[in-house]
Amino acid sequence: MTLDIVFLSGISGSGKSVALNALEDAGYFCVDNLPPELLRGLVTLELQRPERQRRRVAVAVDVRSAQSLPSLMPILDELKTEGVRVKSVFLDATTDALVRRFSETRRPHPLLQANQSLRPFVGLPPMPDDQIDVQLSYQDQALIDTINQERELLGPLRDASAVIDTSLLRPAQLRAWIRNVVQAQPSRLTLVFESFAYKQGVPMDADFVFDVRMLPNPYYLKELRPLTGRDQSVIDYLSQQPEAGEMLDQIETFLLRWLPTLEGDQRSYVTVAIGCTGGQHRSVYCVEQLVQRFVKRGVALARHREQDAR
Repeated sequence: MTLDIVFLSGISGSGKSVALNALEDAGYFCVDNLPPELLRGLVTLELQRPERQRRRVAVAVDVRSAQSLPSLMPILDELKTEGVRVKSVFLDATTDALVRRFSETRRPHPLLQANQSLRPFVGLPPMPDDQIDVQLSYQDQALIDTINQERELLGPLRDASAVIDTSLLRPAQLRAWIRNVVQAQPSRLTLVFESFAYKQGVPMDADFVFDVRMLPNPYYLKELRPLTGRDQSVIDYLSQQPEAGEMLDQIETFLLRWLPTLEGDQRSYVTVAIGCTGGQHRSVYCVEQLVQRFVKRGVALARHREQDAR
């Protein structure tokens, strides 16, 4: 039995529509908001096709199917044991980013509509102008409470998935990262190395975070400042710094020590975030070097949050 399914979930407002469109453009047959109890039926229909005619399938499920979510994880586990290749991807974002997106689009949160207890401002009479800010604070607090409730409901899905933090991602960047994840060859464990700038915040999708700001900074060399850690001049400079080599060796040793344990814990993806001040030189260099060290041991992917956004 051979069938590839991308299972897409995530927090409302985190970019699932963008991701699903990217998968559709990549040739996937996409189904949005499929009730979990219909997932096995969809798989059965696809498996009835001749093998050459089977489609790559992408299924998006979100909190609108909240009542059926407890049955979803057992179904996914059963499909995997039956030979169906399932890749689970979960999109997340900071609460501040989500609140801003809902405010900009003026779209209601799906749980906010369904949960009257989290909408204290609904049905209130019009407020005087000098109390508008109070009403807005009620709305924001209700939305934050709803997002926290959604995080709790979707927690098991997040734990079993490759997580992408979309807080600072542009749509084009998210589309590229989605393709990068789903095109990775099947492996016991996929390592994702992600560079970032501390001034923009630590990625939410990080399983491990390493700070390389103590390494010599190419930014302070005029000729290297406009370059990145992927440019040969920066690579040559950092490769000559004993501290950089020692840092890479220690990160590699740490990961090699604990990867077997993570594999034994049935982890499919591990994201290792490497941060420096601007996310341009040192963290980018370290990510590229670590990918070279680990690619022979399985699937190793590189992400550059600040660089890829350009």
